[in-house]
Amino acid sequence: MDNAGCQPNVVTYSTLIDSLCKDRLVKEALDIFSEMKSKGIQPNVVTYNSLMHGLCNSDQQEEASALFNEMKSFNILPDVVTFNILVDTLCKKGKISEAQGIVKTMIEKGVEPNTVTYSSLMNGYLLQNRVFEARKVFDAMITRGCRPDVLSYNILINGCYKAQRIDEAKQIFDEMSFRGLIPNTATYNTLISGFWKQKIKLFKDMHAQGCSPDLVTYSILLDGLSKQGYLDQALELFREMQNNYLNPDLVIYNILIDAMCKSGKLEDARELFLKLHVKGLLPDVRSWTSIISGLCREGLLDEAYKAFRQMERDGCPPDCCSYNVIVRGFLQSNSASRAEQLFQEMFDRGFSADALTRTLAADLLSKDDNLGLKRLLGESERCQGEKEIISSSMMPKEVPILTSR
Repeated sequence: MDNAGCQPNVVTYSTLIDSLCKDRLVKEALDIFSEMKSKGIQPNVVTYNSLMHGLCNSDQQEEASALFNEMKSFNILPDVVTFNILVDTLCKKGKISEAQGIVKTMIEKGVEPNTVTYSSLMNGYLLQNRVFEARKVFDAMITRGCRPDVLSYNILINGCYKAQRIDEAKQIFDEMSFRGLIPNTATYNTLISGFWKQKIKLFKDMHAQGCSPDLVTYSILLDGLSKQGYLDQALELFREMQNNYLNPDLVIYNILIDAMCKSGKLEDARELFLKLHVKGLLPDVRSWTSIISGLCREGLLDEAYKAFRQMERDGCPPDCCSYNVIVRGFLQSNSASRAEQLFQEMFDRGFSADALTRTLAADLLSKDDNLGLKRLLGESERCQGEKEIISSSMMPKEVPILTSR
């Protein structure tokens, strides 16, 4: 531009800032913002929106709020996008009452909330499993003349499913169709998760509506088939997926590896595990834990222990689940000393035994009065009790729902 004698203007700078923020290069975007102002080019609402969105996505809410105040000091009026950025961020942080306050402010300023605003509020409540409040927001949106879109319905359907309100999710889906909205892949993915008995019909309906299954769709189906014990059908679906030129991701491989291990097909699971590197995928903690669990089931404890140590050497530290699996393996084989060693290591890393591990440890102690294991079991039960007390004291409080002007 300089070589051509063209001077960058507010549109040029705003476009560059927006692109940098979308690439999460917020520091570079702020540098460009400073350069822009130093050249006497006044930022506009689009410039501020891009920066605020970038800062919020980078978990820098205080800096975003400072920009919002700066914007007002320059008499740059925030628009619906500005307010939506703040509402969405507050809802994701669990600060729904503050988000409701922002919505009231925007209405007072003459900025009408849109589907994005209401969808953010609904999502905020549903993140706390508060379906009733989310539905009230949904109804308020319609009352104010704001037509819900597919995303709004998807948020509500997904929230109902996660709260185990399956019939309500189906009712909302029917209402969506009645309003003439065409479900998308995300809608069907949620429905297939919730209405497992109708999975084939929903899968066919999905195709009939012109919605192509994605990796999430296949992972839901594969997980359901595997858990129901239909491993052969799951593998057939896996092959169908590959024939449709969809490359399986690590989530799908993990589902199959875990199912094979639980079905006693350890060698098949190991073969699939070894293929991960060929496919350019690195095994994660779930991949390793499934293999370790399979080895323990087959009584191959030495191999399980080697795999457990190898995972950390390969840059994948074991988590709480991994420790519980390997500890249970040694407890079930009556290896009190090795179980104690791993129990201590687990405890030192800040992990605790789950209910099944504690039960197995107590059973072993009834046969082998291992003092070290007894002490560790007692410590684990005490820590678990403290966690339950803390969890029960952090239940969200009720806040009012915005229903009128």
